[in-house]
Amino acid sequence: MNRAAVLTNAPARQITLHRAVWVLLGLLAALVLLMLISSSQGAVRVPLRQIPDLLLGDLLSDQETLWRNVLIEVRLPRVVLAVVAGAGLTITGTVMQALFRNPLAEPGLIGISSGGALGAVGAIVLGAPTLFWLAPAAFVGSLAATAVCYALGRRHPGMGSLLLAGVAINVICGSLIGLFTYMATDSQLRSLTFWNMGSLAGATWQQLAWLAPWTLILCLWLLREWRGLNALLLGEREARHLGFAIEPLRRRLIVLVALIVGPLVAATGVIGFVGLVVPHLVRLSLGADHRWLLPNTLVAGAIALSLADWLARMVVIPAELPIGMVTSLIGGPFFLWMLTRRLR
Repeated sequence: MNRAAVLTNAPARQITLHRAVWVLLGLLAALVLLMLISSSQGAVRVPLRQIPDLLLGDLLSDQETLWRNVLIEVRLPRVVLAVVAGAGLTITGTVMQALFRNPLAEPGLIGISSGGALGAVGAIVLGAPTLFWLAPAAFVGSLAATAVCYALGRRHPGMGSLLLAGVAINVICGSLIGLFTYMATDSQLRSLTFWNMGSLAGATWQQLAWLAPWTLILCLWLLREWRGLNALLLGEREARHLGFAIEPLRRRLIVLVALIVGPLVAATGVIGFVGLVVPHLVRLSLGADHRWLLPNTLVAGAIALSLADWLARMVVIPAELPIGMVTSLIGGPFFLWMLTRRLR
């Protein structure tokens, strides 16, 4: 029996394809509807029925000009960033869960998020709080933490050593963040607190001009790795017997995850639980075949973060909650439910 036949069963594949396509179409429709609603609501309400005229019309009243400026300059960049970040964080969470063969895994497990947070916090405290320095510092911190974690974890076979290295990196980064927090001034502490809780308020078209294509290309690359991810679910020994080169595959997946999550952490701050909860929910509906799981989690993650951002803006109008707080309030109880369910 060839490798493809082992990884997918033909009758089950036909049933899953039918279900996966309908689920994907439903998720896409829900995402478009949510983007429209999110674009129209906030501290300044933009009439939903007038959005096409505001985007395409020329002769606008003063009120309509205000709505158009809010929509184009503030609301739409934020909505698009929520879609991009949600998709990227969720597909990387799905990959991490396949790598560790554990539905409780997420990108932050190997130090990507904590490394990015350390880089950003260091930039703020050391006197470079502008986005020009903050984003590169967070990106470099994410890649550095991932590189150190992988260098330590690859000394021993299996994923257990990588997991332990990730725990150590997270602890070290947390300690250094605590040190920087101790050194920070009052104004810097406010910036640190807000950034560590995550926010999409700084979204701009200039930022999305490079972040969206970057994330999309790397996500498409991950979609092509579905066979390797399916093989990893069988175990490393079985995957080798099927002809997969485990070390190059593992290294490639970790690098792709770091390259996606690093810029997202730099742009949005630390947003937890999206990459943990959403893949598990989609897996409950579609099963563990990554050929269908990956594209559906991509869209479901965009929906989840768009919904969280909408809630963050609507709950305490005209102020807003940090989006990381919203995802934690929802994802934390769900994580505990997942944990108790696995222990039964």
